Amino acid sequence: MKIGILGAGAIGGNLAQLLVQHGHDVSIANSRGPSTLAEVAERTGATPATAEDVPAGADVVIVALPLKAVPLLPKGLLDSARAGAAVIDTMNYYPQRDGQIGPIDDGETSARWVRELLGRPVVKVFNNIYARDLLERPTPPGTDGRRALPVTGDDLITKVVVLNLVDEIGFDAVDLGVLEESWRYQPGTPAYGPDVDAAELARLLNEAG
Repeated sequence: MKIGILGAGAIGGNLAQLLVQHGHDVSIANSRGPSTLAEVAERTGATPATAEDVPAGADVVIVALPLKAVPLLPKGLLDSARAGAAVIDTMNYYPQRDGQIGPIDDGETSARWVRELLGRPVVKVFNNIYARDLLERPTPPGTDGRRALPVTGDDLITKVVVLNLVDEIGFDAVDLGVLEESWRYQPGTPAYGPDVDAAELARLLNEAG
């Protein structure tokens, strides 16, 4: 698949490396321009690009930015992605970094806030795993104790694409349903961070309050 990644930090960079290893055509952008991405390109095999070029013709667009950067993205940025492209939200709300975001402070999930800003359905995943574990914990399907990741999204077609992608790169995907349930694995919940299998992850997700 053609996959574009907005954000070349730890999560975006490690996802790029993992996806290239699985044969995907990956482009990646940061806020400073392609000329600053030589190290990332060498390490990951991804193609440096501008933020405007990353979504062009993409089957999947991964947004891995500090949450405060999302409102600064150009309007209609994702319009150049393939019709029906899956948009993955990997981000978390950290007020100490992002400042106060009123709608989220008032109870809206960060994923729904992101969806409204991007104007596309989003699928929430990769936000409850440490960046290093993306490279250290992939295992084949059926492996005992395989690391599991929660996935939510309102659009079934794009969510299926993401569920399959999570499995392909080495993790069990636990479908938690609609995007509104993404609060169950946001920072501060039992499911945020632990390296557990699908059964234990389901238990932790149910513990969230």
